[in-house]
Amino acid sequence: MSSPGFPELASVDGTILPTDETMVPLRDDGLYRGDGVFEVIRLYDGQPFALDDHLARLERSAGSIELSFDRAALENEIAGLLSEFGSEDGQLRILITRGGRRIAITEPMPEIAETISLATVTYEPTVILTGVKSLSYAANMQATRIAKGRGADEAVLVSTDGTVLEPPTSTIFWVSQQGDLRTPSLDCGVLDSITRGRLVAELEVEEGTWPVADLLSAKEAFLASTTREVQAVAEIDGRALPESPGERTREASEAFAAVLAREMQQDAATLRGAQSQ
Repeated sequence: MSSPGFPELASVDGTILPTDETMVPLRDDGLYRGDGVFEVIRLYDGQPFALDDHLARLERSAGSIELSFDRAALENEIAGLLSEFGSEDGQLRILITRGGRRIAITEPMPEIAETISLATVTYEPTVILTGVKSLSYAANMQATRIAKGRGADEAVLVSTDGTVLEPPTSTIFWVSQQGDLRTPSLDCGVLDSITRGRLVAELEVEEGTWPVADLLSAKEAFLASTTREVQAVAEIDGRALPESPGERTREASEAFAAVLAREMQQDAATLRGAQSQ
């Protein structure tokens, strides 16, 4: 959690102000139509995790909807923002709007509980936006509200044919009755999550197209995302999972912690090398 003096700052095309004092032109289809793309990046002591990967995905998302932006300018603006931000833990939100705005915002971390309960919500992905982190997130947010209306903390999206997809803002992994760690494959139309990619590389994971019945009979499950890192699932559709957090969840948490430590050390070394030149 952030301290009361957490520096909430926003950069709009390089102009940095306290977030509450920031203004953007109203006539922007990023606001009118949700026409734009975004990323959210975890900040550890003021340093972003996997910044290059997030910016690369931002470029892919923008390219998919024919939206151009100046990445070099954005990188410079992020550096300026984080220099003023300091060494707090938090998150960095980046938005590119159809109106041409480059926006970067420092935000406090949301509170993340040790475990979470889920409810399945039927959802049909928009194929034309597959893999795009679009500003058009109304359906995702409504799915969360539906799940909360059913007494759960979060939704897990399931297609109309009963295939498990993903929660609105994270990736899901579960341990099947056979003992295999599973997650939906990217071919299902789920987002190519940065955290998901790290875990798939570190753990023995089966990627595939799985029916919701497989998830509902899971021994244990967990969510993974930039903000959550690894979060155990305690319940799905009112059924308590017998192991939460279980052995594979703890294994995933430890694996991600090791990746994080390694990559942050590498990034710090690279930064020191650049500053000494």
